[in-house]
Amino acid sequence: MILNLNQHVYVLRCVISARPRHQNADMAASTELRLTLCICFVFILGFSSVSALIEGLYCGTQSCYDVLGVSRDASKAEIGRAYRQLARRYHPDRYQPGESNDSRETSQQKFLLVATAYETLKDEELRKDYDYMLDHPEEYYSHYYTYYRRRLAPKVDVRIVILVTICAVSLFQYYSWWSSYTEAINYLMTVPKYRIQATELAKQQGLLNKTKEKGKNRRSKEEIREEEEQIIRDIIKNKIDIKGGYQKPNVSDILLCKIILFPYHLFTYVAWNFSWFYRFTIRREEYGDEERLYIIRKYMKMSQAQFDSLDNSLIETFLKQQLWIKENYETYREEQEEEMKMKMATDSRWKRYRRWMKSEGPGRITFADD
Repeated sequence: MILNLNQHVYVLRCVISARPRHQNADMAASTELRLTLCICFVFILGFSSVSALIEGLYCGTQSCYDVLGVSRDASKAEIGRAYRQLARRYHPDRYQPGESNDSRETSQQKFLLVATAYETLKDEELRKDYDYMLDHPEEYYSHYYTYYRRRLAPKVDVRIVILVTICAVSLFQYYSWWSSYTEAINYLMTVPKYRIQATELAKQQGLLNKTKEKGKNRRSKEEIREEEEQIIRDIIKNKIDIKGGYQKPNVSDILLCKIILFPYHLFTYVAWNFSWFYRFTIRREEYGDEERLYIIRKYMKMSQAQFDSLDNSLIETFLKQQLWIKENYETYREEQEEEMKMKMATDSRWKRYRRWMKSEGPGRITFADD
């Protein structure tokens, strides 16, 4: 940044006014002090103008405008025209020894400098940052931050990257859940219990009691068998409620829908907790079956899907034993632990495992002939 005319005039006036024609010793000392301050002021301004151009930023210690030979008020068209002229002059492919006093390396460095100046001034935002650096040289570290923030920033909008990632994860989730659900249906098709039940339902609904076809419309046994298999599969899908990790996928459970519906779920969660506190803490209402099962599930530290996968008879047992009461649940948990210990003590496989761990264990080295 070069000192403008007003700054020079101000400095000269300061220096001239600091030297009266007639002065005594005290006035002379005061004059010398004022002269020193003015010189320091000029030096600071000069230093600031030099430090406006920082090595490593933009065009380094050269002004990008001077490199292209344009003024700070130049338009995009003027900047582009100046760049094309200089690029033709210094382009490495156009270099001819003897045509200029510059060597190949010097021409290449000038071409890179011209390209850097053009890249800096052709972009409106980057040019605005560069002009701000020229006008405010004292903000040294701020210029470094602004320069590298723009240079290292991703070319693609981060929001688009996040959205694409969420959509990809959601598609993978949905495909994975459908694969698990299809695997469960294929397994149930091989279980005689469910297959027989589905066949009986199909016969009751008249889906398998069709009259035999004759003539040209007659189908092969293979086609009839495939149709029957599809009917049985559809009945199993509709009649059997699969819970847990193999349940039928729901679009509302994927990540994208959860993010979209997050404000609604947050509001529902806050309203539900407020309602629970008001009903059962303030008004002292009695728990219903739904609230009792919720408390039991929280005591057992199970998710909703895990709890739903339990047998209905077991859930009825929880309600009969009043496990929503903390003392009853602790007693039930201790009984279950003791029962598990008894099963492990009497189980033959567990006994063999304990004998193996005691006599041999996983660290014993044996030979193939042993």
